[in-house]
Amino acid sequence: MSLITNPRDKLILALDGMDSREVFALLEKLPDLRWVKVGLELFVSAGPQIISDLREHGLSVFLDLKFHDIPITMAGACRKAARTGASLISVHASAGRDALLEAKAAASEGAAEVGLTAPSLLAVTVLTSWNAKKFSDQLFIDQPLQKRVEFLSVLASESDMDGCICSPLEVSALRRIHPASFELVTPGIRMKDSDLNDDQVRVLSPSEAISQGASRLVVGRPITYALQPAVAFERFVKELECNYFD
Repeated sequence: MSLITNPRDKLILALDGMDSREVFALLEKLPDLRWVKVGLELFVSAGPQIISDLREHGLSVFLDLKFHDIPITMAGACRKAARTGASLISVHASAGRDALLEAKAAASEGAAEVGLTAPSLLAVTVLTSWNAKKFSDQLFIDQPLQKRVEFLSVLASESDMDGCICSPLEVSALRRIHPASFELVTPGIRMKDSDLNDDQVRVLSPSEAISQGASRLVVGRPITYALQPAVAFERFVKELECNYFD
């Protein structure tokens, strides 16, 4: 996988909490945007057609449905997802090695069947809404959250995944384990002066996440909820340019 050098290719805008009409109204304000994330809400309301519409708009799509099922079902879902033209597809690492391997093979086959480049598959480690105490108290996993993330990232790498989704707080440790070609995609990105109150609890600023080895940053509400989304978007880009690409 080629390394990413343009800061605008580092930012993926999460199109959460909007319908398709609102999405394209927002996109008119962001002509320099290159990547978007389609999650469960938008996909359920708009269907697979939204991916084609976004690609026709000149955008690359991260299909973030976090598939987690038995191997045959995971494979079938990824085969069909790859046919949509999504460039990135998320699955759960905790589905296990068999499911991950079959999902990756099926995604490559599905893309080839319609003449598309195979998408990259990203394995979710531990969702950024978890903190260490809740993780231990509610899931009863006898492994610290940080170690669990590292363990699942290695499982993903050994199972032919192209990268992981993790919180920015784990990026530094994971980058010591994995080469730059293994993508680390991080939600939970907030500006240091942000007062946004939401369910992300393991967060860092854009420059902090990138400097520690993140490949791409997923940003939603700090841009989509902003009074001036274009200004907010350019502020994120500028921070990457000033703090990483100088």
